[in-house]
Amino acid sequence: MKKAERHKIILNEVNIHNRVLVSDLAAILNVSIDTARRDVKALDDLKKLRKVHGGAVSNGFNIYSDRKREIYGLKDKTIIAQKGVSLLKKGDVVLVSGGSTNIELAKQIPQNLDLTFFTPSLPMAIELLNSIQENNKVIFIGGNLSKDSQLATGGGAITTLSEIKADICFLGTGYIHINEGITAIDWEIAQLKKAMIKSSRRVVSLTISEKLDTLPSRYKICNITAIDTLITELNADSELLNDYRNKNIELI
Repeated sequence: MKKAERHKIILNEVNIHNRVLVSDLAAILNVSIDTARRDVKALDDLKKLRKVHGGAVSNGFNIYSDRKREIYGLKDKTIIAQKGVSLLKKGDVVLVSGGSTNIELAKQIPQNLDLTFFTPSLPMAIELLNSIQENNKVIFIGGNLSKDSQLATGGGAITTLSEIKADICFLGTGYIHINEGITAIDWEIAQLKKAMIKSSRRVVSLTISEKLDTLPSRYKICNITAIDTLITELNADSELLNDYRNKNIELI
């Protein structure tokens, strides 16, 4: 496989999933880890992605400060976000993780609902503080802050979550599969998101359709039936969503 083709595949994987591991890229490309690592570095030099320890993240992943940074699938993610905010009711306690689609959700939050937000995502907390009015509250769930994901993880965050019962949880999803459920590449993030699910009355997955039924990652967060509602940019009656409809998941 030529370098240009490898680079195209790497960018596609990073843009869809936001964060990928070099070892996974090597397996997908059928090349050595050293070759995959060199390809990632070359793309980082070209500012096509951001090289991080053990892998790469998309340019738009969990970035608040640079509003001009390109966001992959922004049009679709905006559609998904607009659908997501339609689920909010006055006085709701909202639990929300990070990710580029959830950041778009934060930008669409209505101003008159007296909402209380809990989030373990530093970029999400900042976005919410700058997007909502004073009648809404933002509470940051602290813990061991991951440099790559910018999420607070660990025992402290999980303990805090155990004391919350959110009306709705918008769960960021990197990998989603009808049979394998929702998975993550990081063990601590998987544990954090498990705790988020347990702390919520309704769990909503906001995801672009390109993520559906992609190869699962290393650590399982939940079975697909743990999700109450799945929101994509597709029409709810799309045939591409039939498998999820058959699992009695609400589709929006």
